[in-house]
Amino acid sequence: MASIVQISEAASLALHSMALLAASPDRPLTVKDITARTGVSEAHLSKVMQRLAKAGLVKSTRGPKGGFVLGDAGLSTSLLAIFESIEGPVADSGCLLTSRECPFRECLFDGLLGRMTAEFKEYMRTKKLEDLVSCQKGGHD
Repeated sequence: MASIVQISEAASLALHSMALLAASPDRPLTVKDITARTGVSEAHLSKVMQRLAKAGLVKSTRGPKGGFVLGDAGLSTSLLAIFESIEGPVADSGCLLTSRECPFRECLFDGLLGRMTAEFKEYMRTKKLEDLVSCQKGGHD
């Protein structure tokens, strides 16, 4: 069964990892800690965490008490900032064609894709990590 909304595994890992960090402000989380909660590959998660660190969304510390903590923006980090740190900017285009010219006079989807993209961006821009902390329950959400 196909889902209409497709978010890459890397972007999903970034969003879930950041939510876990937000819910654990008292201590850094290691890649092992996060993979134990998410059941994902350590190698893949390590690459995602490196990209989040490069974007300044997380900080890492080495050593026995090391791990990852939220970056300077902390709980006010938007989900859009997290998503775009992995996927790049969300395009405003609402067309599935990659060419510049559409062979049809009117959009086959009547502008639906553009509206969905705009709504997605607005939701992700306004939703912050602090909004996700209440979603945590120790299991899978």
